[in-house]
Amino acid sequence: MFSDLSHKVVVVTGGSKGLGSAIARRFGKENMKVVINYHTDAAGAQQTAEQVIAAGGQAITVQADVSTEDGIHTLCDMALQTFGDLDVWVNNAGMENQHATHQLTLAEWQRVINVNLTGVFLGTQTALNYFVKKNKAGNIINMSSVHEQIPWPTFAHYAASKGGIKLFTQTVAMEYAARHIRINAIGPGAINTPINAVKFADPQQLQTTIAMIPMQRIGDPDEVAAAAAWLASSESSYVTGVTLMVDGGMTLYPAFQGGNG
Repeated sequence: MFSDLSHKVVVVTGGSKGLGSAIARRFGKENMKVVINYHTDAAGAQQTAEQVIAAGGQAITVQADVSTEDGIHTLCDMALQTFGDLDVWVNNAGMENQHATHQLTLAEWQRVINVNLTGVFLGTQTALNYFVKKNKAGNIINMSSVHEQIPWPTFAHYAASKGGIKLFTQTVAMEYAARHIRINAIGPGAINTPINAVKFADPQQLQTTIAMIPMQRIGDPDEVAAAAAWLASSESSYVTGVTLMVDGGMTLYPAFQGGNG
């Protein structure tokens, strides 16, 4: 637990399921005031809110489309109206789907970019405006992926969005470091979330994935949430502009393990 997080206000986008829900729950254990964003899954967001409260935190749920300015502004306004402040903003909302690049439509490309990358920009900008106005040493965490580093054929739009997050995070972190606003990213690898449930239910696909991971196991959402809590806390006070990989070593070129190559 990180005592400095107690009673701080955090917005978590895409908080109704998967990594967002796990991060919100962890912040509940840290006694934080959590604004849980959802797009369509109101029931999932409400369940997460109840878990946050049961863990010792406070929580509200807010429906908003994070790929729009109106949606992001609604989130910020609700945080301020309900809890009176903003300390941490987690740009977690994201999506993926598979298409051969020569068959990928512009509409599908734009849909993924809008949520995964434009949503990160809009959330970051809104949080920055508040932090700058209040002369506040705020904290922003962006959800990237191992695919900011590892190419992923048939997911070009997704990989492009995560590669964009990497340099966006680094650039903005440099821009606002002197204001003591820290901006970092988390790069999850293969994590046991609903988005991966069908793939991991297939024993062959599961073993194929595990073979790519030096630690030889799938990650747990709570392990990503622990990274988010550390980055939000003062324990990481000298850390900005990094992507913290939570991937069991997936980005370490596991094909070379054992001296191969």
